[in-house]
Order: sequence, then structure tokens, then C-alpha cells
Amino acid sequence: MRILVLLPRFPYPLDKGDKLRAYHQIVELNKRHEVYIFALSHTKVRHGDYDQMHTVCTAVDYVRLRWWESVWGILKAFFKGEPLQLGYWSSRRARRAYADWERQVQPDVVYCQMVRTIPTVKGSTCRKVLDFQDSLSLNTHRRMERSHGLMRLVLNYEYKALRRTEQQALRLFDATTVISATDRDAISPNVVLVPNGVDTSYFNNQAIKQPNSQIFSVVFVGNMSYAPNVDAACWLVKEIMPLVRKQCPYNVRVLIAGADPKPAVKALAGPKVTVSGRLEDIRTAYASAKMFVAPMRIGSGMQNKLLEAMSMSLPCVTTTLAAAPLGATAWKHLLVGDTAEQIADLIVKLGIEELHDSIADGGNRFVKENYSWPAAVEPLEKILYEQLESKQAR
Repeated sequence: MRILVLLPRFPYPLDKGDKLRAYHQIVELNKRHEVYIFALSHTKVRHGDYDQMHTVCTAVDYVRLRWWESVWGILKAFFKGEPLQLGYWSSRRARRAYADWERQVQPDVVYCQMVRTIPTVKGSTCRKVLDFQDSLSLNTHRRMERSHGLMRLVLNYEYKALRRTEQQALRLFDATTVISATDRDAISPNVVLVPNGVDTSYFNNQAIKQPNSQIFSVVFVGNMSYAPNVDAACWLVKEIMPLVRKQCPYNVRVLIAGADPKPAVKALAGPKVTVSGRLEDIRTAYASAKMFVAPMRIGSGMQNKLLEAMSMSLPCVTTTLAAAPLGATAWKHLLVGDTAEQIADLIVKLGIEELHDSIADGGNRFVKENYSWPAAVEPLEKILYEQLESKQAR
């Protein structure tokens, strides 16, 4: 099968959840099919990243969007009542380049990631599958509920526009997928679940040289320009950790690791808090800590960071919002709390060696049994085959 994958971001390096999902899906599909990639990018793609993608697919092309194209696209989207982020990723030049690439590839099916690709693919007559990934309207609504003033008004507009667009996408595409049941329920029961996976051979304590002794008590990892991660990092340092330190006589240190930290995240750095920024090997952050804490209050989809931490045998503390999409069991695979007091109490409890090791082992087994990438791609491949059969039947 000849598959054309359309992405809103160049899928390498793996510093964002959508890029991680796309990359591993491409790797698995390319084992049995011809996979061609067309990506949009707001930044310059490094030669090494471009070359890396050539090793995992048949061919790759991309268009770098200019800043003024995105500004113009946002203005047009606003006056048309469309999501601003669709405008941000919209470009007439990109549409033309994509159309040329599609004619050259002659795909059996086009697989698009996120509603942000709709402006680029809208004119295509090919069989099309859209991966919502998660419900952007749900994500935006949760952010709106914690915002105030002008930002709340903007997010309210974006939420309503995204909600309309997600419903329109159900009619525009021949099939749709999403990561979690929570996000599926926010869009439509007809969307097919295609979960994420984790590379357990890579995220493995035995696969990396660990420090002589663990330096940090708590680690939180993520792209630190992403609003839900910024909120979680600030909540962890400002409200949760002071409660932990009241109960713990020893020095509790925190590591906040991840690319592009916003000023609000950088400001968290201090004697007991390290903000590392981007790391060449994110596994070093996991390996340097005793536990992983992901206090997510907003956002949607599945938290890859939790899968990675569990694969690294780190006991995890998180919220119901982040735990529910995993299908993991509290007190067996991870610990779950929804207030600062609850999360602080669970962090303190993980200082007990027996519980620490029990949750670490339980989480590690859970991930290995349920979240391999080959298994995660199976339902996607089935959908793509169905579209091929529909095309041939016409």
C-alpha cells in the first residue's frame, strides 16, 4: 500500500507528543508499506533531522511556512469564524506544494494528523483518514476554564470554532482516529481508538548509564512551551512541593526537564528546583530521579511522558485527567490525586521503599503488556486497508 502522511510539524526531533506519535507510526507502517511524508514547518528543518526521516520512510518533503503567511491566515480564519490555529497552519503556497506532491506520489490513501492539516488537504480527492490525536476543543475548553480576561475570550472563541471543525471533519474524512476514549467521547462515538505506544527497549534503565546516585527526588518532563505542561510545572513547584517539604525533614529537590521552557517555567529555578531546558537524551532526566510527578490539570489525549517514566521503572504520581486515558489502576500501576494536598501526600508516601518499588514494578509491567508500538499501530493499519479496499471497489 502506498500511504501519504500529512503532518502539521516535521516529525523529528521527537520533542512533542504529536511528533512522537507520527514518527513511531511511520516507522511501523514503513515495515510493510511505502510511506511518503509531507510536513509543514514553522522552523528550519536541520539536515540531520531530514536525513533521519529518510531512513524510516520512502520519501519526505516539507514546506517551511513564513511568519506573515501564518499572521494572514489567522486574520482570515477569525473573519470566517474558523479556528485560529487552522489559520496559523494555512498557506496557499503549502497547498500547492502538497497538491504537487500528492500527484507525484499517487497514494492509495492519505493519512493526516490533527485538524490543523485540513486547509492543506481539503481539495484532495483521495481516500483520507484523519488522526484527531486528541480533542483540541476539549483541550481548549479546559484551558479556558482556568483563564481570565482577554485570554478567556480568545479561548472561548477557539473552543467553539474547534468544536465545529471537529464535527465538520467527520464528514470531510473517510475515517477518523483518536488516542483515548475520553477524547473520542468529546468528538463522536464513531471515531476509532488508536492508542499510543512506548519504545520499552529505549526507555529502559538498563539501556542508559545511570548516575552514581539519584540526584533529584521528583522529576517532571515535557515540552515546556505547551500550556498544560507550564501549568503543571508551576503548580508542582509553587503549591505542591511546599506541602511536601513540610512533611519531609530531608532535602527534596525537583527537576523540570524539557524543551523551550517559557519564562514562567524558567522563573521556577532556585536552590531546590532545577530547570534544565532541552536535554540531548531525555532518559537522563528520568534516571536521575526517585519518582515522576505529572500534576496535569488541563490538556487532553494520552500523556506519553507517563508511559516513558513507567517504562523507565519510575513510580508515577499524576491526576485523574492524565491517568484515565491510560487505563491503569491506581495503587497498582501508579498513584492518583487531584488536589495539591493529595498529590503532596502521595509523594511523601512514595518515600517508603516498599511502596516505591511496588508501584515502579507494577507500572513497568503494565506498560510492557499494553503499550508496544507494533500493537498500537494495528488498528490504524486496519483502517488504512479498509480505505484501500473502498478505493479499489469504486
